[in-house]
Amino acid sequence: MTLMKVAVLTTSYPRSPEDVVGRFVADAVEHVRGRGVTVEVVSPLDFHHFGIAYGYGVMGNLRRRPWLAAALPAMLASFAVAARRASRDADLVHAHWLPAGAVAATTGRPFVVQLWGTDVELARRSPALARAVLRRARLAICASNELAAAARELGARAVRVIPSGVVIPAKVAEPEEPPHVLYAGRLSAEKGVAQLAEAAHDLPLVVAGDGPLRDRLPRTLGWVPHDELLRLYERAAVVVCPSLREGFGVSCAEAMAHGRPVVASAVGGLRDLVVDGETGLFVLPGDVAALRAALERLLADGELRRRLGAAARARAAEHFSWDRSVSLTVTAYEDALPGPRLT
Repeated sequence: MTLMKVAVLTTSYPRSPEDVVGRFVADAVEHVRGRGVTVEVVSPLDFHHFGIAYGYGVMGNLRRRPWLAAALPAMLASFAVAARRASRDADLVHAHWLPAGAVAATTGRPFVVQLWGTDVELARRSPALARAVLRRARLAICASNELAAAARELGARAVRVIPSGVVIPAKVAEPEEPPHVLYAGRLSAEKGVAQLAEAAHDLPLVVAGDGPLRDRLPRTLGWVPHDELLRLYERAAVVVCPSLREGFGVSCAEAMAHGRPVVASAVGGLRDLVVDGETGLFVLPGDVAALRAALERLLADGELRRRLGAAARARAAEHFSWDRSVSLTVTAYEDALPGPRLT
């Protein structure tokens, strides 16, 4: 492996060990460091973000409080100053989300851009800006095939599909009895929360998460520390991922790693994760009746749950382990170092 220093730019990063915000970025950073790569992170902890970065995320905050958009240029300017300082002696810059890619382009260093989904929706409204960033990037990293297709559509010259990694437990316990369903994630419209609330209104459902649609699932536990979330996967019999759009689906992959069958919408990155009828059950996004029928079917059939769960765990171990994800990431870094442009 080439020894290198990478500057990671992100608008989402945990502020403490208990913080769930941007946890998937922080986990990836720590695993890459474990391979001997020197990583310096530039996050909202390092620049003035004017209240835009945390809470509901950049896009969520701007939707809820449009007047914050006036502070965006100042935030990006502060971000760029911190990015240039951190990347001065970096071999490569890794920008998470397209706006960070625009900042990376100001550093004068070779950079890769990682798309996550919310930025793709933004990019389709400003395709010229997205195209300018993606054409300058050495590589676009995408967690799913759907995001990869979007990156190519937006002008990326070279694309790698690298799924997010999850921890594969050495063993998992039997779920609690009587069986219940777990939803873990943001309580927002694009996650299919309104449809879930209708489909599971009298089913045994545990909810971990928060967001603008909290009133639809008021008995939520709120955001829980990641260690507690892993215990929730282990206690659940079924995990539900009813998203209307999804860039990857970390909660789906974690559920699979814990040997839990997933009822998921056949959309976005979830289609890379779940094999319908083999590791879980697919439903059409937004189809309340189908979602309820799939949940009832799994709650009533313990043998089916065990068969699907075992296959889900095997699939997660083969395709979505941290070892595989980090190996692909480090290879992408090495390939993106200065030299002939990738194709």
